[in-house]
Amino acid sequence: MSDRIYYRPIPQTGAARWRLAGGWTGFTLFERLQRGQPPQVVDRAPDEVVAALTAPRPPLLGLPLDRPRLMGIVNATPDSFSDGGHYVPSEQARALLQAGADLLDVGGESTRPGAAQVPEAEEIARILPTLSAMAGQAPLSVDTRKAAVAQAALAAGAGMVNDVSGFDFDPDLPGLVAQAGVPVCLMHAQGLPQTMQDDPRYGDVLLDVYDALEARIARARAAGIPAQRIVIDPGIGFGKTMTHNLAILRRISVYHGLGCPILLGLSRKRFIGTIGGAEAPGDRMPGTLALTVSAVAQGVQIHRVHDVAEHAQGLRLIAALNDEQGKTGT
Repeated sequence: MSDRIYYRPIPQTGAARWRLAGGWTGFTLFERLQRGQPPQVVDRAPDEVVAALTAPRPPLLGLPLDRPRLMGIVNATPDSFSDGGHYVPSEQARALLQAGADLLDVGGESTRPGAAQVPEAEEIARILPTLSAMAGQAPLSVDTRKAAVAQAALAAGAGMVNDVSGFDFDPDLPGLVAQAGVPVCLMHAQGLPQTMQDDPRYGDVLLDVYDALEARIARARAAGIPAQRIVIDPGIGFGKTMTHNLAILRRISVYHGLGCPILLGLSRKRFIGTIGGAEAPGDRMPGTLALTVSAVAQGVQIHRVHDVAEHAQGLRLIAALNDEQGKTGT
């Protein structure tokens, strides 16, 4: 596929020819990307590309995606890399809502590098108390790779499935999601958590991930999941080196060409600490916020974060700069 051409919208401030995915970000020019070739700035793209880039994305769990949304992370696990075992999950869920989270992502199995698989019954037991406690109080997503866990979570009040394997792990999960009629986030990962960071390799990571996400979308649609219920995540840190992560983040707006909302999960990850000089995960909020602001400028709609209050404040300032006074309060 070395001859395939991709178009990345180049974000701009002020007046612009088009709005990116119906949101704040404008663009007039594109980067024309092709494997083995330097990027070229152009002012035209095929009509179908422009249509995919500019079409407003449908609401997610009742949340309009014309502005960035914060997904608060609730780890009901003892071993998550950043905060496993540091809080009561249901109490953390309430605190994140009060801090400004638009929706919550509840997970019972750590997928940090080197993490081992958790039995289904144990994973279910970890997440059900929080989901049951928060049902009806906020839009809820379950972070799982497994159909049995997703089924229990949906019955307990979750309205979305966030699968870090992108339907690679459990062949029963696509059918369950299709039958339940709920949205799903399909993430890209190279390998399993136990080994994914051993030696990840790509020809062109930005475009290889694009193709892989495109294939996951096609597989989901073939299983009966309509495009308007699919969210994509390029999978920062999942089978990717620091160099890979940065290459994706520099040009993440290319993934709008897939026509789906983009979810970004980079909160407190190791490469942020490496670059920013923050060894402890809890000290990586400033670096996470910096990358989130950059991604917001590229039109990314959903940001999965630990530090909700700080990110909510940052988004209020971005909204003010974009004259979104109706969404920032007084």
